[in-house]
Amino acid sequence: MLNIGSTRASSGKRGLFQNWLFQLIAIFAVGVALAFVGCGSDEDEADETEDEAFIEETIDVGGRQVVVLEGKLNADRTLSADYAYLLKGAVFVEGGATLTIEPGVEIFGEQASNGTLIVAQGSKIIADGTADAPIIMSSDAEIGSRARGQWGGLIINGSAPTNQGVTFGEGDTGAFGGNNPTDSSGVLRYVRLEYAGIEFSPDNELNGIAFQGVGSGTVAAYIQVHMNQDDGIEFFGGTVNLKYALVTGARDDSFDWTDGWTGKGQFWIAQQYGDDADNGFEVDNSSKNNEATPRSDATIYNVTLVGDPSGPESDNGMLIREGAAGTYANFIVTGFNKIGLDIDGESSIAQAEGGNLVVKNSIFFENGKGNFGDEKDDDGFDEAGYAADSGNREADPGLADPFSKTAPNFTPGAGANAVSAASPPSDGFFEPVNFIGAVSPSNNWLAGWTTGDQN
Repeated sequence: MLNIGSTRASSGKRGLFQNWLFQLIAIFAVGVALAFVGCGSDEDEADETEDEAFIEETIDVGGRQVVVLEGKLNADRTLSADYAYLLKGAVFVEGGATLTIEPGVEIFGEQASNGTLIVAQGSKIIADGTADAPIIMSSDAEIGSRARGQWGGLIINGSAPTNQGVTFGEGDTGAFGGNNPTDSSGVLRYVRLEYAGIEFSPDNELNGIAFQGVGSGTVAAYIQVHMNQDDGIEFFGGTVNLKYALVTGARDDSFDWTDGWTGKGQFWIAQQYGDDADNGFEVDNSSKNNEATPRSDATIYNVTLVGDPSGPESDNGMLIREGAAGTYANFIVTGFNKIGLDIDGESSIAQAEGGNLVVKNSIFFENGKGNFGDEKDDDGFDEAGYAADSGNREADPGLADPFSKTAPNFTPGAGANAVSAASPPSDGFFEPVNFIGAVSPSNNWLAGWTTGDQN
C-alpha cells in the first residue's frame, strides 16, 4: 500500500469519484476480470507466498487515494478512513486474520470482477462505525447508474451449529458450521450495504449479508441492506443476534433464515419495493428434513414489515414453513399483496399447535389477500383463529409514512395502541418496550446513517 494520505471525499463529490473510479480501474487494476474469483487449486495455493496471495495497489483517483484489494488476506489489516477501497474479485479474510474497518470507510465492489468480501471461519471483521460516520459498502458504478446486483456483498462464515452440519456457502464462499454456539466473527455496527447480490447463475445469487453458521459472540447492530438482488439478510443456522436492522428494496425476501438459526432479534424493519420483491420474512427449518435439529427457533420482538401495494410484486408479510418454530411478538405487518401471516406445511403447523411457534401481540393491516390465511389454501390451518387467540389484531397502526421510498417514517400512531406490547425476555439482549413495531415515537434510530437512494 502506498503511504499517501488524503482527505475523505464528501458525499457531494462521490458521483464524480465513482465515475473516475470506474474508468481508471480498467487501467490500473491487476489481472483479468473473471465471472467470479474463487480459490485456486490446492497446488497453486501451496506455492503462493502471503504477499502473492493478497494484493494491494494504491491508485490516485481525482486526488483521492483508492486502495485496490484482491486475493486472500492472511494477516491482520486495518482499513483507514483516509482511503477508499475497491474489492476486486472475491476478497477472503482467512487464516485467523482480523480485518478492522474504521468508521466512515467507503468500500466499493468492482462490477467487472464481482467484488465480494468473505470472512472465513476463525477470522473476524471489526466494522464498528458510528451514526455520524457509518461504514458504507456499495457498487463502483457512478451515482445515477447504481442498481441491484452490481457486486457480491458480505459473507461471514462461523463455527456455530447448523442442522446441516459443516457445509459450504453458495458461490465458493467457504465452509461454515460447527459446535461453538458462542463463536465470534467480530463486530458489525453502523454498516450500510448497497446494490449487491450478484447473480452467478439462475437460483445462485448472493444475499446482501449472509450470516453462515455465525455465533452469538458476534455483535451485529445498526445495519442497513439496501437494493439487494437476492435476500437482504439471511441466516444459515447459527446463533448470532441482531438488533436495529433495516432492509429496503430487496428483490427477494427481506429477512430469511434456514438450517436451524436460533438467534434473537429486536427492532427490525423491512420496506419492500413492489417492482420486484418476495416475502418480508421467509422462515424455514430445513427443506431436506423438516424435523432436522437444531430447529430454526428464533426469538424476535418489535418488527415493522411493510410491503408495497402499489407494485405487482411484494408477496407475504410472514411465511413460516418447513418445520420452523420461534417466538414473534410486537410486530406490525402491512401492505403486502398476498397474506400477512401464513403458517405453511404440516411440520410448522405442528409447531404452532404445540406452542413452539408463537406469533403474539401484533397488528396485521391491509394485506391484499388477507391478513391471516394460507396463500395456497392447501393445508386447512386456521391462521385467523390462531392469531386471535394470541392477542393479534386487525387494525390500522397509523404508521406515519411507511410507503415513501425516499423519506419513510415508520413511527406508529395511536391506532397501534389496539395491541398491548409483550414484554421481551430480561436476558441482557432485549430492551424493555411499551410499544409495538420497530420504531418508538421517542427514538428514530434510522436518522442520519440510512439511505433511500435508488440509483
